Amino acid sequence: MKAFVFPGQGAQYPGMAKDLYEGNPTAKALLEKANEILGFRITDIMFDGTADDLMRTEVTQPAVFLHSYVAYACLAEGKPDMVAGHSLGEFSALAAAGAMSFEDALKLVSLRAKAMQKACEIQKGTMAAVLNLPAEKIEEICAGIDGVVPANYNNDGQIVISGAVEAVEEACMKMKEAGAKRAVMLSVSGAFHSPLMEPAREELAKAIEATPFQTPACPVYQNVCAEAVTDASTIKSNLLKQLTSPVKWTQSVKAMVADGATGFTEFGPGTVLQGLIRKITLGNEAIAIEGKSTL
Repeated sequence: MKAFVFPGQGAQYPGMAKDLYEGNPTAKALLEKANEILGFRITDIMFDGTADDLMRTEVTQPAVFLHSYVAYACLAEGKPDMVAGHSLGEFSALAAAGAMSFEDALKLVSLRAKAMQKACEIQKGTMAAVLNLPAEKIEEICAGIDGVVPANYNNDGQIVISGAVEAVEEACMKMKEAGAKRAVMLSVSGAFHSPLMEPAREELAKAIEATPFQTPACPVYQNVCAEAVTDASTIKSNLLKQLTSPVKWTQSVKAMVADGATGFTEFGPGTVLQGLIRKITLGNEAIAIEGKSTL
């Protein structure tokens, strides 16, 4: 069974999706439509902007979504049996599965990015990557410190924590004392997938509720539950919870394998998920399709 997966924020790079735009009429049409929807030429930033230009959250999130969805729309061979996306990538997965339209997904992604940026400005937060420490120990340490939580279960050897700056710093110290190979502060603008994103969740709630969702063409393995979901109302609820809940990527990939996935194809910028999946599954095929002319 084929699983299609989609990356999240952090996968962007200068020149992203330019080859797709120049070499595929469908890609060009979708990207020009995106410029109209967003009200500015995001393609100019994607193609010719600097890495710093692409780091702005209001640009990063729609840019990654666009590259991912357009690569899928133009380059996918056949239909997936299941889909999943890492954080922001869940919107790409839902659009690819037909749970919502491309246009609605892009509007929600743009709103989500702006709401998350506002939340970052309300209360300063940060994130850190913890390497080679059991999830149970990380959860135990976080539970003992007010203001920090596990945020991304990327693979069995890499978990990201998130929260208030001092709380994350204290947790990092305790993780190292507990035997973590490394506990590294990340260069991010806020405490994503933590309770500090509650203002963003509240702002996004009405928009998600007003957006029409359909039954997807295949199961979507959502971040908050790490299991197959096909009910449109449940998808909506989980998508909103995602902002303040951990991304259970490791658990999602394992659930997909348990449900029959034999190969994973990553659509979008970079190859981050390909690497994570290979570490999680230890044997399942994982390839990445960016849409570059070299592929």
